[in-house]
Amino acid sequence: APGGKTGHLLEAAAVELLALDSDGERLNKVAGNLTRLGLTAELKSADAAVLDAWWDGRPFDRILLDAPCTGSGVVRRHPDIKWSRRPTDIGQFAAQQSRLLNALWLTLAHGGKLLYATCAVFREENHEQIAAFLARHRDAQSLPLVELDTIDGQIIPDDFHDGFFYALLAKI
Repeated sequence: APGGKTGHLLEAAAVELLALDSDGERLNKVAGNLTRLGLTAELKSADAAVLDAWWDGRPFDRILLDAPCTGSGVVRRHPDIKWSRRPTDIGQFAAQQSRLLNALWLTLAHGGKLLYATCAVFREENHEQIAAFLARHRDAQSLPLVELDTIDGQIIPDDFHDGFFYALLAKI
């Protein structure tokens, strides 16, 4: 990390991949990790919700939104999160996630799929976020997660792994 999911996608399939991150320094680390792995992708430093800053208008077939979140699912490995977060952070992250979902949905091709992922366990960032999105977007359909052991998309943290949430959405 950073760039672990990007690297995994590039290793798993022959794809043309664009990776966005609003943090230029983090993106430089992604570039270094991809170079080390012998992988290539187009990397852009931009706020994904500001489409004019990065999108060329060509729709995407697949989108992975690794959404900024409270990190509440990784407290086991990063206990400082418990002390550095404030109650208002959940709402702020949820608003940012909603903004990203709405913007990226515009870039998804008809018939395309968007995988929404967080390392959070709060309903506001996960189940409630997706329910609100589906209510706003009649052209969105939630798809089942195949071969993923979750409880309604949620992986609960335990001694062996972090907590995550996934929702697979199709544009119909």
